[in-house]
Parts: sequence; structure tokens; C-alpha cells
Amino acid sequence: MALLAELTHRCPLQCPYCSNPLDLERASVELETEEWLRVLREAADLGCMQVHFSGGEPTARRDLEALVEGANQAGLYTNLITSGVLLDEARIARLVRAGLQHVQLSFQDSQADNANRIAGFAGHAKKLETAVQIRAAGLPLTANFVVHRQNLDRLDSMIDLALGLGAERSEIAHVQYYGWALRNRAAFMPTREQLERATATVEAARARLEGVMVIDYVVPDYYAKRPKACMGGWGRRFLNVTPSGKVLPCHAAESITGLAFENVRDRPLAEIWDSSDAFNRFRGTDWMPELCRSCARAEIDWGGCRCQAFALTGDAARTDPACALSPDHALVVEAAAAESSLPAGDFAYRNFAPQALRS
Repeated sequence: MALLAELTHRCPLQCPYCSNPLDLERASVELETEEWLRVLREAADLGCMQVHFSGGEPTARRDLEALVEGANQAGLYTNLITSGVLLDEARIARLVRAGLQHVQLSFQDSQADNANRIAGFAGHAKKLETAVQIRAAGLPLTANFVVHRQNLDRLDSMIDLALGLGAERSEIAHVQYYGWALRNRAAFMPTREQLERATATVEAARARLEGVMVIDYVVPDYYAKRPKACMGGWGRRFLNVTPSGKVLPCHAAESITGLAFENVRDRPLAEIWDSSDAFNRFRGTDWMPELCRSCARAEIDWGGCRCQAFALTGDAARTDPACALSPDHALVVEAAAAESSLPAGDFAYRNFAPQALRS
């Protein structure tokens, strides 16, 4: 259904919940323009309908306009996932001429000081300016807020901010604990009371803004009773191409050691999708432990998240601990209870340099 094209891991922001891997890829290994254009054509031939240009910060690529144009020529719906801090009115106009159809703009908070602290970059004011320019150019806008206990108290004002910027959609996504977010889990984990208040806030806003702004809401797995169908199921609907050309079933899949991911430089995308070991390892239901395979939800949640199972148990084939039926469910329950009661603490910021905790 969709291709997540991670064009680069370069980014001026240092968000400590970033979905990029801890081992960031350098610009020297990034796919060239013609390689990306071939990937886009192959994705369309495979049946993809959408491409989401992401990063890092995708606007750090000087060839973004050419890639957007190529995606449109291939028949793909184009969405730009950006921090907005490198965009200006002239470049937005060029992207519109190239055929860009939608922008998803990220915010770390509604309050500038805290937003800049979380991002590790003073970019909040520029994001507001960019949002206005995006709407003035006639592009649909989704405002994305990653929420956690260090900004949840301002959820109401985040929704109001999205509305005031003219966003047609707002995504309220609790931190999901992989990669950098797992490293910073204790700094982000909300209490159950915070989660319940946030959920009530979202439901009230949905009712109030029905027909005006759609609100998507993603809850944290650590308070779930049943796992989510991560990416619609492993290797079922989505694929991800990294800056260097590795093809993944989801953006966090590289965290599962022992899986080898093939590269578009070596093999066509369709062959990787159809026959690579990594994509077939957790496809369908045959791989599932009996607890999952005989469950009535086996083809609803598809066993939950393999990356989370690996991160918490060391075995990607175990039942996702987010499931209340999992023998490992206590791992998420105990982590949520313990870490949500700790002081919020400092972050390990996402960047290429050796990591140190910073306040």
C-alpha cells in the first residue's frame, strides 16, 4: 500500500524519541537521485499507492523536488513528513510545482521553550511560520504531536494550535518505545492517570471538531491489553527503504539482530518484497507461537510488534508483551509503573556524535 522513503538520516533536530536507528547512516552511503527514482518506479509497479518522504529531515536532500516529480510520474500519492525548519516559501512553491500533495509537519509541544528543549533545536517559531506558508500554498496539512509525560499537560493547547494553523488532520501519537525512544523510556513514560486524561481530552476534541479536523490518536503499548497490528502486519501492506537502500518491513526492523535486510542496489524491490527471508520470517501466521496462532485475533493484530518482542524479551518470535495474554506482559506493566513514577530526567539526544545525557 505504501512506501516509507527515508531519504536521509541528516536532521537539524535531535528529538530523543526519533524512530531512526541508534546507528545513523551517513550522507556518504545515501542512495543517489537515479537510484531513488528507480525505487519509486518499482514501488508503483509493485502496487504501492503512496510514498511518504521522510528522514531524518527529507528537505536536507537537494533533489527532493526531482523525487517528488518522479513519484508523481509513477502515479504515487506524495506526502512529505518534515520538521519544516529547512523550508521556505520559495522551496514550498517548487515542491508544489513538482506535484507534492500533502505535508505532515511535526511539533514537539505548543509551548516554544519546551518544544525547543525536546527537539534539541530552537525551531518552534520557524515551524509556525512554515505551517502558514504550507497552507498559503494550498497544500493539505497534518500537524503531528508526539506526546509523553513532559508535554501531555498541554495537549489541549496542541490541538488548538493545529486548529489555528488550519490543519485538516492532527495526529496525537504517544511515544512508541523503539530505538531512541527506548533509550529514553524513563524520561517519557506517562502515568496511567495522564494517559486516561489525554484520552478523554482527545475524545472530547473529536466530538467538538467533527467535520472540522480529523484527530488520529496512537496510545502507548505499555498500557495496552492487546497489541496493535504493527504496520498492518509484518510484510503485508508497507515497506521501508533506508537512506542506504536497505528494504525493511517497518522502520524499526533493523533493531532485530540476526535478520539480514537486502538492498535495492543488489536486487529489484519486487523480489525483495516477495522472497527475501526478512520479509517472510514473520509473514502470516505459521511463525507464531501457539498462544498467538490459535487466538481469534491472529489475523487482526498479526501477533503484534516483532521489534517490541525482541527489544523486551530478546526473541522476535515471542508473543508481543503488550498483549495481556503474553507470559511476558509483566515486563511492560512493571516498566510503566516503575518509570512513570521516576523524575522525568534528562534526554539522550539523537545525533551522530557519541551520546551523552543532556538536560
